[in-house]
Amino acid sequence: MMTLTRYGLREWGTAGLITLVILIGCWYLIRHGHPGWGWSVAAVVVVLFLAFAAFFRNPSRTIPADPAVLVGPADGVVRDIEVVEDFNFPPFDGKARRIGIFLSVLNVHVNRAPAELEVESKFYREGEYLDARNSECAKRNEAMTIAGTATAGGKRFPLAVRQISGAIARRIVCPVDPGRKLRKGEVYGMIKFGSRTELYLPVDGFEINVKVGDRVYGGETVMATVKE
Repeated sequence: MMTLTRYGLREWGTAGLITLVILIGCWYLIRHGHPGWGWSVAAVVVVLFLAFAAFFRNPSRTIPADPAVLVGPADGVVRDIEVVEDFNFPPFDGKARRIGIFLSVLNVHVNRAPAELEVESKFYREGEYLDARNSECAKRNEAMTIAGTATAGGKRFPLAVRQISGAIARRIVCPVDPGRKLRKGEVYGMIKFGSRTELYLPVDGFEINVKVGDRVYGGETVMATVKE
């Protein structure tokens, strides 16, 4: 089932009202001797509205039942997998493994929790709006990070997700505060119009199930598995 996320209500709701007004004008043209113009404009407007609304789509996803797996926090393509030395967001204290996902304007833009997560910290960073494919965007762009203690495979461990703006994406939505508990696969926010999402895990104790270049889907693709 496909729905539109409430996080885009202002945008797709306004676009819908504008579309409705234009369609009323098209109906007026059709009824008053200008059917060619009326139907042509109506068709273009409907197509444009559907294309715009697609940016805010929120498709239903089948969340893997295996309690030991972590799922994708976003739709997109894995851009990099590496260890970072200075990730100091409680409960992290330094080193973490980062999986970076690039979201194009054609991807679904909502973000999902990779595992059951008790949010302990939230940090907003002002920054630039470099293209999300730029290697510097992770360090310099506007970003929102939530971090906390996750549970999977009977183990508890630090986990964080970072939303990063891109050249087109200029609005991060993250209505989640410390103390909130997220379910695995739960939609918790979005980045509007393409961007980058990063998943942070402990360096040890996980089998990484994706590689650079893989296309992943939020809430559905298995990103990592807790080792026994």
